[in-house]
Amino acid sequence: MEEAVAHRDYLLDSSRLVWRLWTGRLPTGIDRVCLEYVRQFGARSLAVLQFRGRIVVLSDENSDRLFRLMLRGGPGLRRRLVALLAIAWLRARRSPPRPGMVYLNVGHTGLHDRALPAWISANGVKAIYLIHDLIPITHPQFCRDGEAGKHSERMENALASATGIVANSQATMDDLTAFASQRGIPMPDRVVAWIAGSETPQSKPQVLERPYFITVGTIEGRKNHVLLLDIWRQLVAEIGREAPMLVIVGQRGWKAREAEALLESPGLAQHVRELGTCGDAELGGLLKGARALLMPSFAEGFGLPVIEALDGGTPVIAADLPVYREVVGDIPLYLDQGDVDGWKSAILSFISDCPERERQKRSIERFRAPDWPTHFVTVEHWLEQQSIVQPNRRGCET
Repeated sequence: MEEAVAHRDYLLDSSRLVWRLWTGRLPTGIDRVCLEYVRQFGARSLAVLQFRGRIVVLSDENSDRLFRLMLRGGPGLRRRLVALLAIAWLRARRSPPRPGMVYLNVGHTGLHDRALPAWISANGVKAIYLIHDLIPITHPQFCRDGEAGKHSERMENALASATGIVANSQATMDDLTAFASQRGIPMPDRVVAWIAGSETPQSKPQVLERPYFITVGTIEGRKNHVLLLDIWRQLVAEIGREAPMLVIVGQRGWKAREAEALLESPGLAQHVRELGTCGDAELGGLLKGARALLMPSFAEGFGLPVIEALDGGTPVIAADLPVYREVVGDIPLYLDQGDVDGWKSAILSFISDCPERERQKRSIERFRAPDWPTHFVTVEHWLEQQSIVQPNRRGCET
């Protein structure tokens, strides 16, 4: 067993995924990134778990069992997770990790707790963090109370303890660099590596009783569902049964009372479909059948739904955010988040094959979505360039 462990150079923090599996909530974008890192690094990693300030490293055998369980999913997942953790936690490695091992934390897990940087320093491991966004700091009005301070602690601890930083976009890296400058904290070695969407099953375009538009994301203030629901209320009042449908895919979140009140209004019941749960195949079909994806968000760290829509051939109407410009260029129609008339006019024109929609359809033909192989080639090459890992120790993929 010790020989097998010695060939594992990575410590993969799995705390976030364990918690998500335990609660039974649908995976978020960050959760999906965590799962991709399990696929890529699992065979070369020991699992790390954090719980109330205690940090343990699972054995090679139990790490493999946990990684397989995370990737497999399926019925009875929580029961199997409980059985595994009951054994794995008790049998967790008592000895510290080898100095020089690479600790990967790609879900912001535990970064607000000083116990993690202290553990990293005490054990001489090299910490690599994937930073997804600084939205609680840059847009605190859209986040839970206290989240701005907590996220500031995460970023401060990450910058202080990191051997290197991976950012999911240049926009995120720019925000982190500005934050570090304001705090007087030096930036560690860093690299930008675009993330990718999940590989969705092939789906036929969904057909509803009327033309429809779709928006994807947690129902929270930052996503600006209020703009869309206000427009749909106007459309229903003006054209009645001929109004297009709006499909909202996303669980209800926080700072969204106004949006929730509009969703409950009887006048929209026949024109707005809310899907709190939606499988990958169903979502793929809905995206392909929609007249456009609507994304009026006030802020995004990346914006995977935009990429997934364009990759499936669906036009996009979106807020003019730096990260969208960075990743998908000038393909979408960009509008100001507060321009109700502009959004309404665009939605009405996209019901038919208007010139702008046809322009996008032509532009989409040259679009190439970010993909996970490119992400990992970028990350692993950078790890080698910075001598964080040795080139001859970069094992096989899972």
